[in-house]
Amino acid sequence: MLFPLASCVLTTTAQAQTTGTVQGRVTSSSGGAVEAVSVGLQGQPMGDITDEQGRFQIRRVVPGTYTLVVSAVGLKTEEQQVTVTAGQTATLKVVLAESAAELKEVVVSGGRTNKFSRTNSVDVAKMPLKNVENPQVYSTVTKELLTEQLVFTTDDATRNVPGIQRMWESTDRAGDGGTYYTMRGFVTQSQLRNGLVGNVTTSIDAANLDKLEVLKGPSGTLYGSALSTYGGLLNRVTKKAYDNFGGEVSYATGSYNFNRATLDLNTPLNNAKTVLFRVNGAWNYENSFQDIGFRRSYALAPTLTIRPNERLSITLDGEFQWSTATGRTFFFPNSPVSQLGFDRADQVPVDYRKAYSGSGLWTASRATNLFGQVNYQLSPAFRSSTNFATSRSYSDGFGPYIGLKAGAAPIASLDTLVLSDQSTRNSRGRLVQVQQLFNGDFQLGSLRNRVVLGFDFLHVRNDQFFFGNTFARPTIGSNYDYSQFNGANMTQLYAKRGPGYTYPVFNETNTYSAFLSDVLNLTERFSVLAAVRLDRFANKGADGANAGYTQTAASPKFGAVYQLVPEQLSVFANYQNSFANRGTYYGYDAATNSLTAPITAKLEQANQVEAGVKFDRLGGRFTATLSVYDIRVKNILRTDSNPAGAALFAQVQSGEQVSRGVEVDVVANPFTGFNVVAGFAYNHSELTNDVAATQGRRPSTAGSPALANLWLSYRLSNGPLKGLGLGAGGNYASDNVVVNDAYNGQFTLPSYVVLNASAFYDQPHYRLSVKVDNFTNQHYWIGYGSMNPQKLRSIVGQVAYKF
Repeated sequence: MLFPLASCVLTTTAQAQTTGTVQGRVTSSSGGAVEAVSVGLQGQPMGDITDEQGRFQIRRVVPGTYTLVVSAVGLKTEEQQVTVTAGQTATLKVVLAESAAELKEVVVSGGRTNKFSRTNSVDVAKMPLKNVENPQVYSTVTKELLTEQLVFTTDDATRNVPGIQRMWESTDRAGDGGTYYTMRGFVTQSQLRNGLVGNVTTSIDAANLDKLEVLKGPSGTLYGSALSTYGGLLNRVTKKAYDNFGGEVSYATGSYNFNRATLDLNTPLNNAKTVLFRVNGAWNYENSFQDIGFRRSYALAPTLTIRPNERLSITLDGEFQWSTATGRTFFFPNSPVSQLGFDRADQVPVDYRKAYSGSGLWTASRATNLFGQVNYQLSPAFRSSTNFATSRSYSDGFGPYIGLKAGAAPIASLDTLVLSDQSTRNSRGRLVQVQQLFNGDFQLGSLRNRVVLGFDFLHVRNDQFFFGNTFARPTIGSNYDYSQFNGANMTQLYAKRGPGYTYPVFNETNTYSAFLSDVLNLTERFSVLAAVRLDRFANKGADGANAGYTQTAASPKFGAVYQLVPEQLSVFANYQNSFANRGTYYGYDAATNSLTAPITAKLEQANQVEAGVKFDRLGGRFTATLSVYDIRVKNILRTDSNPAGAALFAQVQSGEQVSRGVEVDVVANPFTGFNVVAGFAYNHSELTNDVAATQGRRPSTAGSPALANLWLSYRLSNGPLKGLGLGAGGNYASDNVVVNDAYNGQFTLPSYVVLNASAFYDQPHYRLSVKVDNFTNQHYWIGYGSMNPQKLRSIVGQVAYKF
């Protein structure tokens, strides 16, 4: 067994001795990194794309003298001669001269026109790594795709990612009010920004979004458990300052009184262009497609970059978002489904366009993210990155929701709507993260070694107060005046008889972590990844009422990649792990029919095995990932099966969940001007070793088993109408069972196909765009144990001026 590997290593060593490497960094005239530029050797079918630091590397180059070509729209093409020597690395610095066009609109050249593809990332592996050499599966939604589709929120951006499904719209509540998604059978939220904590507990405005990275599978080894879940995580990569004056202003208007204005302004603050400033802002207002409802929001995102010299850069930025919005319409089955007389959302006898509430049931919320980063190039092979991030959220206001309850008989006409409210009062959440990274890229003999060593501290504090009451119980189909269920009357009700219940949430935790990840090229084509995280979790207790506790977790990760065609086609496999600290719980003592003393839950663990293939073919015109995975979670904390007595509040920790599936992600540019984004995902999830009510069933939070997405676009690249383009596509989701147990039955959200389209005319100094979302006026629902009707057909037009 050792002979083939030894032979392979010897062969690779021989190749390394007979070929050389060209590497370097591409910057603008003032020293700023230029990302996503194509770098190639003239007349040779090999090249690279610069990463976020402007770095590139071209390996396995036959000795000789070549012309290195680097070019980008808006910048003067640069050519440099380079001599390659066997067994050695030639290092170059390429400076691109500026022209009138904005640096931010750089697009790749040399035939690479797949504008919806990004083939490398810094945050996914916490080191610069190309997709074809990364054993983890992830998807990227680029700013070009966001612009073409007129995407205004992160929610809408996710429709381009295979295997992710929105299941709960944002409630704007501090701590947990952001949108909930499901991936690979598990619930997740968008809590990461540039690889660090960046939680936003409202609909996240896309004004500052440069790209969205969605990592698949348990990612606790590099990200810990507080910011990731077993299905994956969302990382928002924000816009960066660049070194010439430029920007854009835009205005959009459309259906349901939609109005939106945005500003993107960038400017150097000194003649040397070593101090750069950029600010993005947006104002948004929209009424609901239903008879009652509105959302008004403001977003502001300034960023300052200071580059005292080539080795040191300092970035300070902020993200501020304010919103005032009425609660969405959520319906919850409050009775066993068999008693309701309907078991599907499309059978519920309610009006799709009716909110079943009056005015004034709104919540005010704020979210503030502050971020600081200091990068220092210690040597050509080693780099330090010191990061600080803080995230704060606040909410105050009403949260209406509606129960579906059976009446005197299982007849739909006698069923009732339970009009209820869950308010938050002066609720706050805070997260603070400090992270130190040391990155290295060096040779161990003839073997390339890329490593990241990280130290991480995360502080989480929640101080929230929830309370609620039921306002009325009208019969479905009656002539009840639902406008009575309003803010003024709920305030009067609370003043008269107080809340029906209160639910304070206070907790404070600190997590201390260290992690190490190493990518080692055993051959030019074969690389392995090994990583481990040591995590010390400290729960400080709840205001003295509950004792705190500590837990230690070790999280490993392994991967392997073999490039069948160097830098174009690879097969991969990974083992990934994540974990969760579930706190304390009360067991059940059958002898005394009482609850036990608090028990500290064992660490919940998830383990994934995955394999697949990655493509980056035809000069980047075809990129794709195909994968199959198996995730198994053990030590799930669940409710005790005994429904009587003290056991109503008891829990046991023995549940398991198995989640396995297949995913396909394709981004292609078959011919000039035509682009395709397509994906498909199938997931099978099952609860095992569980109580009888849910044993062998799909979790109600796992989402639709089958999901698909498609976007096709064509843009004229020549002629008098150059810049004119059309796009169309949509999303499919199979039936989603959001209530699924033996006691309550099954309640299903029907499958749906939602189709969207856009048209645009993009010129150097202006852009005209129009989009139609849900142009077939499809009635469809999302849900998290609930049914939430989604927006009907909407048309929005936008005009943008670029300077």
